[in-house]
Amino acid sequence: MPRDAEPEIEITKELTLPKLFLRMCKKFGHNKVAMREKEYGIWKPITWADYLENVKSLCLGMVALGLKRGDKVAMIGDNRPEGLWAEMATLCAGGVAVWLFQDSLLDEVQYIVDHCDAKFLVGEGQEEVDKGLAIKDRCPKLERILWDDPKGMRHYKDPILMSLKEVQRLGRELEKKQPGLFEELVEQGHGDEVCLLFYTSGTTALPKGALLTHYNMLKMGQNLMRVDPCYPDDDFVSYLPFAWIGEQMMSISVGLQVGFTINFPEEPETAQENIREIGPQTIFAPPRIYEQMVRTVQVKHLDASWLKRKLHDWAMRTGYQWADCMFEKRKPSTSLKVRRALAEVLVFKKLKDHLGLSRIRHAYTGGAAMGPDHFRFFHAIGVNLKQIYGQTEIAGISVLHRDGDVKFDTVGRPIPETEVRITEDDEIISKSPSVFLGYYKNPEATAKTLRDGWLYSGDTGFIDEDGHLVVFDRSKDIMILSDGRKFSPQFLEARLKFSPYVKEAWVIGHKLPYVTAVICIDYATVGKWAEERGIPYTSYPELSQKPQVYDLIVKPIMEVNRTLPPVARIQKFVNLYKELDADDEELTRTRKLRRAFVEERYKDIVKALYTDADMVHMDTTIRYEDGRVVPIKADMRIARVPQEGGK
Repeated sequence: MPRDAEPEIEITKELTLPKLFLRMCKKFGHNKVAMREKEYGIWKPITWADYLENVKSLCLGMVALGLKRGDKVAMIGDNRPEGLWAEMATLCAGGVAVWLFQDSLLDEVQYIVDHCDAKFLVGEGQEEVDKGLAIKDRCPKLERILWDDPKGMRHYKDPILMSLKEVQRLGRELEKKQPGLFEELVEQGHGDEVCLLFYTSGTTALPKGALLTHYNMLKMGQNLMRVDPCYPDDDFVSYLPFAWIGEQMMSISVGLQVGFTINFPEEPETAQENIREIGPQTIFAPPRIYEQMVRTVQVKHLDASWLKRKLHDWAMRTGYQWADCMFEKRKPSTSLKVRRALAEVLVFKKLKDHLGLSRIRHAYTGGAAMGPDHFRFFHAIGVNLKQIYGQTEIAGISVLHRDGDVKFDTVGRPIPETEVRITEDDEIISKSPSVFLGYYKNPEATAKTLRDGWLYSGDTGFIDEDGHLVVFDRSKDIMILSDGRKFSPQFLEARLKFSPYVKEAWVIGHKLPYVTAVICIDYATVGKWAEERGIPYTSYPELSQKPQVYDLIVKPIMEVNRTLPPVARIQKFVNLYKELDADDEELTRTRKLRRAFVEERYKDIVKALYTDADMVHMDTTIRYEDGRVVPIKADMRIARVPQEGGK
């Protein structure tokens, strides 16, 4: 059960993340585990004293190699203790940490490393080192590539390379020569100095580098904890990219103020299994993670026996009734209380344990729109899922649901010290101590986004009668339907993805006669469905175009259509011959749809959806931003959606 929270830390302009780090290390020392990493099937504990020793030697080693205050250190790799050590070491030396997504392609790595003027690049292992070596001649400011994992590195002799262990050795030597240097470097820091340079996902243009200060990050963490306190003996699982502000929000801003234990999965592929082993009290993830959890449950439901399916269906109906009472702040009947308690024992307890949510107090989602179906699902099974709204430019969060005041169609109310307003153009603007300094080397974008201390989000929304913020969509993504009303394609796409057979959806209809959709099937789920029915296929393109698969996909579209006004209903759809992919530049690294990009790439499909055609034939070449040219040949069927009565 939750205990009284630790006394709140006073956040002043003198405090920095390294100063707080040093304070927590001295407070806990060898008496408390700061982090764990699973290696070879065993959870390896690392105390706060170990954390400090590794950061100190890395920091001083970087200083010995020439790192100075304000220098940038780019980092790329999976979530591991060494990644957090390298980041904290950079900050302790007065440097600026710049994280890249671990699956970034070569041109993305080159752009960010060059644009941010990185002096060092810290890579996890051979794959990251290879990327660094490939770009070093095009990044004149890059002086060193530091690596951690020795696997495959034996024959790498380039003088620009150095292992983190060697860096730490240099640091220990410098400590002997200049004892107390580390503490002096930490003490020199100031809260208004830049600590993190975050590159935004770039849905329409090249990524922009957002400059965040120590004060920005500390105040954001403090104000989140004022709403939902965490505790020192809590566990948090770090498995989302450090290049995402949400992960930094929890692992750094909150983690240092609270002192909870950060757990690192063995591999990215084992994250869900490792979350189940740890059973964290708090989890923060984008909607796609929760969507995958729901899809996992739905697939297991499809495979279950008749009796188990019936029991699950009864429990879910009960759970939804309970959740609706909570949303509407109605008192549940005695009968519903009894049925909900029974459903918890028979179904929900085991289900939450399977998902790793058995000890959850607060589950957060943010970074993109979540459909109401997914949101209601988690509240039905007893998970306290809350929407978070914010941007990288405000250190991750400005608005949050409160316990007992959750509405699935809103994102809640502003956190302390945060003011939110709606402009005459319905744009959401925010002001708080966590608003960033601006964009690196981009004064034009800074002037457009920051005006008189207000952060202009580019999102359209309104504040409802309860003071909750309703986010409609990105202003540039809002659709104008054929009758002139505004509509959010994200809302409809999220609804479609509640089906276990739909992996991605792209809704089209801006200033067009009717609404259409491009669907990416879930290959694994649809493939299993096809095999059970003896439907042969050899590949994703072939499976996606099977008539039986079109019949399967039309059902969830019709279900969603029944809840929509006629003008917003999907009239036609096509199953795309492939999945939309970040590596193909169709999604951002945080899996947001790059609408303008896909509209241009698949303009033949869009054109065919608005003619009388029954098929669309693609025989073209796709030119990528890195210069690659790939021929594409595919035939896709266009299906019409039967229209029924409804809302």
